[in-house]
Amino acid sequence: MAALSSQITSIVDGGDDGWGVLYKAREMEAQGKDVIVLAIGDHDFPTAKPIVNACTSALNAGRHGYGSITGIAPLRELIATRASAVHGIDVNPDEVIISMGGQAALFAACYSTMDAGAEAIIIEPYYATYAQTIRAVGGKAVIVETSADDNFQPEIEALRAAITPQTRAIIANSPNNPSGVTYTRETLEGIATLCREHDLWLISDEVYHSQTYETDHISPASLPGMRERTFIVDSMSKSHAMTGWRAGWLICPTPEAAFRVADLFLTSAYGIAPFIQLAMRAALAAGKEPEHEIAQRYRLRRDIAVKALSASAKLRVVRPDAAMYVLIDIRGLTDDCAGFAEALLEATNVAVMPGSSFGVSTAGHLRVSLTAPNDVLKDACGRIAHFADEWNQP
Repeated sequence: MAALSSQITSIVDGGDDGWGVLYKAREMEAQGKDVIVLAIGDHDFPTAKPIVNACTSALNAGRHGYGSITGIAPLRELIATRASAVHGIDVNPDEVIISMGGQAALFAACYSTMDAGAEAIIIEPYYATYAQTIRAVGGKAVIVETSADDNFQPEIEALRAAITPQTRAIIANSPNNPSGVTYTRETLEGIATLCREHDLWLISDEVYHSQTYETDHISPASLPGMRERTFIVDSMSKSHAMTGWRAGWLICPTPEAAFRVADLFLTSAYGIAPFIQLAMRAALAAGKEPEHEIAQRYRLRRDIAVKALSASAKLRVVRPDAAMYVLIDIRGLTDDCAGFAEALLEATNVAVMPGSSFGVSTAGHLRVSLTAPNDVLKDACGRIAHFADEWNQP
């Protein structure tokens, strides 16, 4: 029998990346058990009615045909205008490509910047698919660790040391999943300096930009000399509770780059459905208020979770200043965060994600998604705190 290509069999480098806890939680739910799942960044509330209604209207109007490969012009124009305020840069609609969520945008950015054998630097902690996406385009992921004791801010000299003649890009994620940390201006300026000095691309994942609480969002593309070398990954999954819609885009550094990304999408998605794009347009046309409402909901939940978790004498809670997650430092209890997460699920019916899913830097941590109603979240975090206080490592 013919063998599958090494290119596809090497995308996932073994293991379950911590998803085993989530899969077990889903199995428990199927068995009728009352499980609180805080292991995935999927909202517990639906997409807003006006967005759904816009989609329904488009369907009823017969907008069922092929969508534009680059995206419909009115949507790209809205995104270009929005990007000026969000990212602090001027964006031409011809530099915007609509994608199947932020993941497809990330893939396109990696494919645009790396040939086979090229390297891309990933800053820990990182979203689980980063390394897999780099491998999918034939590249090599080079991981640079950070420290919880330094609030997960990358050391610029550590990044510099990771650069080789094969390095083509740095992937940065601020606000960060899973830590909820936003990179300081000093950190971002250091990354920008390295990109300019070594002629590197920057792939900037900014999908959590709308969920900042105590700090303002800074896009590295707004720094001197960075607009022309930065690909910005963005989506409506988090900002508008549209995870299942696969509603994202890539802001390219030039119209030429966007033209080439369209070549890639010609051979893959072949454009996003028009009724989804029209729903996206309606959502963005409503202005910032819907995004602000969702951000405020998660800010309140952040405070609820931090307070409930801090009741434990044995947990160190990493209070996030952005995004929809809270990290818990359990290094004082155990080195096995995956084992702790599994034991927690068995004992309390609360599912969280092991920090090791996001790199070595968050080993010894748990990520709690704030994706439950306030009272349920408070109850779940109370269970976690009590379990930690009673924990006796096997």
